[in-house]
Amino acid sequence: MKTILTLIFVLFIGVAAQAQNNTKEVKVVTIEKTIVTETTVKNTEVARLYKRTNSKVKKALKFTTKRNKAKLA
Repeated sequence: MKTILTLIFVLFIGVAAQAQNNTKEVKVVTIEKTIVTETTVKNTEVARLYKRTNSKVKKALKFTTKRNKAKLA
């Protein structure tokens, strides 16, 4: 008996919820946009990473001069 009353109650609540028709009319605002026909291409430079330790770029960046050596005082 309790299950039948619960089922009827749930159905009644569901039907009552669907019966409410509170939808408001939504006005759509249209926005005009222009189409861009010109495109500019920017040249971007790419930095390369070398995995090998003997690469020429790393050797060139790790140069030392004679004045880099420590002197005894």
